[in-house]
Amino acid sequence: MAEKLVLFAMAMAMTMMVLISASAEVPTIFIFGDSTADVGTNNFLPHSKFRANFPHNGIDFPHARPTGRFSNGLNSADFLAKLLGHKRSPPPFLSLIKSSAGVKKHSFRGISFASGGSGLLDLTGQRMPTMMKFGAERVPIDDLHSNLTNVIPLTEQRKQFKAVHGHLMAALGKSEAKKFLSKSLVFISTASNDIFEYYHSGSTMPKETFISTLGLAYEKHLKALLNLGARKFGIISVPPIGCCPSQRIYNSTGGCLEILNEYARAFHASIESLLCKLSSEHKDMKYSLGNTFEMTINVLNNPFLFNFTDVQTACCGAGRFNAQSICDPKANLCSNRNQNLFWDLFHPTQAASNLAAVTLYGGEPRFVSPINFAQLAAA
Repeated sequence: MAEKLVLFAMAMAMTMMVLISASAEVPTIFIFGDSTADVGTNNFLPHSKFRANFPHNGIDFPHARPTGRFSNGLNSADFLAKLLGHKRSPPPFLSLIKSSAGVKKHSFRGISFASGGSGLLDLTGQRMPTMMKFGAERVPIDDLHSNLTNVIPLTEQRKQFKAVHGHLMAALGKSEAKKFLSKSLVFISTASNDIFEYYHSGSTMPKETFISTLGLAYEKHLKALLNLGARKFGIISVPPIGCCPSQRIYNSTGGCLEILNEYARAFHASIESLLCKLSSEHKDMKYSLGNTFEMTINVLNNPFLFNFTDVQTACCGAGRFNAQSICDPKANLCSNRNQNLFWDLFHPTQAASNLAAVTLYGGEPRFVSPINFAQLAAA
């Protein structure tokens, strides 16, 4: 019996080493964040108001399948993963938990924890499906029952990652698991929803205090991931969210809602300082900070250079700017999806997501610094 156990342990160890060797050229990726990176997490939350697992979402995905991505096809997480050698984004953690073998297997390849509607703060997305107003009237706040999960907040995403960490420790041992995690990539795309909720709630908290609160929350999350062994971080900041179709409806001229863009700029500056500080405290930490604000402004100012003919209107929706309803089977649907910047009232099209990923992967310091994502992977 003891001999069989030893042989089984040896076989398991060899299997793990084969998995690691096979992925030596393809880095393991762990993805955290919101709907910009969600590849189906919220499909597993039956009470969530933030779901996209219905048409017209996914119309350009293979077999026109709505996967839960807030897109007509792939999102930026998918394209980044493809650039790094994966077929597409790693699968959602919640899709794997029915079988411990599923989690263990993908712990060596990559897992996504991102959940649409979530943010840096635990309450973001939990108590309401939206605090936006469509047209002239504010949508009533829909307070959810405390036992119904609307989104997976970043704190819970970290707990899921901790479970993955436990699997790696058990399979590899402390030393090898630490080495493995230090080479893995951690991508985080979040904070837009925090800013949306803060602004549309009519909060009296001063802007500086709010941005500081977000910075402190981000620091807490990053330190927790560092404590679990993560060392390579690809951070995607907040784009000019005031230019989303959903926000243009507030401006009588149809222009961007600049106050939200001011919050996005302030947040980027805060995170830039935070990452500089943390990397000085953890000498083996490496990071890339994607300035999606500058990336998107560049497209808005020069749309034809990037083959976009419409950078204001949602491809899928209804009403002014196609932004006064969600993308569902009854929504209007544009025919030139590759030439639209926005898929729905908040999210980019597959074409825009691909452009963002390519820029993050190989872009110049104006758009991603101090190194780009390709350099991060090779570091």
